[in-house]
Amino acid sequence: MRTSTKKNFLKQIIPFVFTVSIPLSEAAQSHWIGSWGASPVFPVGQDMNQNTIRQFVTLSQGGEKIQLRFSNETGTQPLMIGAVTIARPGAKPGSIDSKSLKQVLFGGQKNIIIPPGAPALSDPIDFNVNALDDVAISLYLPQRTGLSIVHPNGEQTAWIDSNGNTTANEELSQTATTSTMRFYLSRVEVATDQQNGGTIVTLGDSITDGYSSGVDMNQRWPDVLAKRLKQANINNIGIVNAGISGNRILNDLPSGQNGPSSLSRLDRDVLSVPNVRWLVIMQGINDIGHSNFDGLTKQEVSADEIINGWKQLISRAKNQGIKTYCATLTPFKGEFLNFYSEKGEEKRQAINTWIRTSNTCDAVIDFDAVIRDDKKPQYIKAEFDVGDGLHPNANGLKAMAESIDINLFN
Repeated sequence: MRTSTKKNFLKQIIPFVFTVSIPLSEAAQSHWIGSWGASPVFPVGQDMNQNTIRQFVTLSQGGEKIQLRFSNETGTQPLMIGAVTIARPGAKPGSIDSKSLKQVLFGGQKNIIIPPGAPALSDPIDFNVNALDDVAISLYLPQRTGLSIVHPNGEQTAWIDSNGNTTANEELSQTATTSTMRFYLSRVEVATDQQNGGTIVTLGDSITDGYSSGVDMNQRWPDVLAKRLKQANINNIGIVNAGISGNRILNDLPSGQNGPSSLSRLDRDVLSVPNVRWLVIMQGINDIGHSNFDGLTKQEVSADEIINGWKQLISRAKNQGIKTYCATLTPFKGEFLNFYSEKGEEKRQAINTWIRTSNTCDAVIDFDAVIRDDKKPQYIKAEFDVGDGLHPNANGLKAMAESIDINLFN
């Protein structure tokens, strides 16, 4: 191209380039944060075929729009989603308020095929919500899924209807069954007009997951933290719970319902969350106890190996500009199926000492100090023990959440 011709060409295109680049799209103007999460495990759920699944979630933070993330990330075959709707809950269990019903689209289409190893994010939905609002998400699976991808310890009732696409029905069929698992739905994100908003992600195991905290009660410690943020009129921070019962830092299998490991799922469950600014880690007790519990002698790990796993999680988070808060491991001596050992207790103490003294974390949240029995520090206080010596009850989880300084999330 001759110089004069090139100059004329640039004069023609430069005004156009600046004209189209200045206005921001609606998606760019929206400030997205995570408001709810349930981390999927390996495929261990029931085979679905022409089923509608209705799931209810309690959002940690509100917004003007919602988008949904569905996961086939641990799947081995394509997942066909035939339809999705979102609505406010109805008066009867498992029902919706049909006046609030919205169709959920994917690239403008009602259905989508998600390949193995991938998630799918819906189009933004105009659906105004407040912190702690409940929403109902109905998912239709038109063809056989094989073993479904679930979050096993949902602690929330889901309804499964075997009568085809009933996603828009106010009430599901009378033959609908229930489950306390989560199916395919892994995250709910909200858009706010507060550009300084951010997300807290809580990475952990059954104690973060809310094991035995009460079905449909929202008494997990991240739930209680969300309530505290609302009471403090903090309206720009969401919480995504990335706990998986039985989860470990260093090993995945053989138990499919406990994996993937936190090191292998960090990108999926933490770094992919929109505007994640804080990561709270409480993990390692299963790395200590599972080798006894499951007879996995080849997977026994040392305190140093667990600490090195922590260091990897922290380094990868900090490289993304995320503040990392480390929570001490709580006592675990009790009746939980040969989980405890004196050697394991030495590892727990070594890990807690490192958390408290290494200055590796941006802050320390001392859950151990909150719920241990000071006279018998290998034990949880009786009033906080669910009954197995390992898991805090709802009162214990509440005490843990109330011990957190919310000024950490400025």
